[in-house]
Amino acid sequence: MQRIIKLITVSLLVFILGIFYLSLNRSSNYDTKFLVGNKLADIELKSLQSKEFFTNDDFKNNKYTLLNFWASWCAPCRVEHPYLMMLSKNKDIKILGINFKDKKINALKFLEELGNPYDYLAKDNNGKQSVNFGIYGIPESILIDSKLNIIKKIIGPLNEKDVKEIKEIIKS
Repeated sequence: MQRIIKLITVSLLVFILGIFYLSLNRSSNYDTKFLVGNKLADIELKSLQSKEFFTNDDFKNNKYTLLNFWASWCAPCRVEHPYLMMLSKNKDIKILGINFKDKKINALKFLEELGNPYDYLAKDNNGKQSVNFGIYGIPESILIDSKLNIIKKIIGPLNEKDVKEIKEIIKS
């Protein structure tokens, strides 16, 4: 009997150590680069300012659309805001601002203070819609074309280099 208990204990220990070893060799980085080159998943986002919804059909007539996930409480969102204002002046791109886990009044004050670069304003109060886009922190942006192909994903605040790259994509 003691021999069986010893065998079970050793087997259990080997199993636990095996699982531990396999876990060490797995990449724990959350990578969403696989999204680039794929079609935008079907979306239904509620407007921040009205009762209407935005779906994929709303973006098919745009040459390019930039989906930007932001919040008033997000310091890096303030850093990227001037770059969004620059992009908003380009007639070949429309910008969808998806307000993430924020209060409507705070979001609107943010835009009143810094300017509104968005052609569309949607909300994601609980963060569930953002998961569908592979968003795991804000700000993040996704550039799509008129066929709803994901061309580029930008993790973190937009900067001068990102704006140049987006403008180059739009020109070509």
